[in-house]
Amino acid sequence: MNYLGIDLGTRTLGLAFSKGTIASTLTTIRYVTKDELLNKLKQVIEEYNIDILVLGLPKNMNNSLGPRAQETLEFKEQLEKLNYKVVLQDERLSTVAAHNYMISADMSRKKRKEKVDSLAATIILQTYLDKENKK
Repeated sequence: MNYLGIDLGTRTLGLAFSKGTIASTLTTIRYVTKDELLNKLKQVIEEYNIDILVLGLPKNMNNSLGPRAQETLEFKEQLEKLNYKVVLQDERLSTVAAHNYMISADMSRKKRKEKVDSLAATIILQTYLDKENKK
């Protein structure tokens, strides 16, 4: 089973890949329109023969859903209309964890900016895999 972790941002989409145990950073897609994003994402899904998309759901700290979560749910619906299997994974603090990890690795601000989205997607995917592997 091949998994793709997804961290949806307003202008970027962080991606991570796994065959079921360990998640690895893949890439960050920069986009202007959702159509452009979907086309680029389809290419990645086909190239890596993805079975399940693990989409980060940005809940508020009080567990409510804000505007970013609504956009994510709409994106999920678009992906499902294309016949992709999509599961949601709570992504609270994944970007903060990604930044903290890179800061502790003494990564420059410029490199952190380039890598944060794909690393957040890796954290999202690894959290999902760990949860599934405990079942």
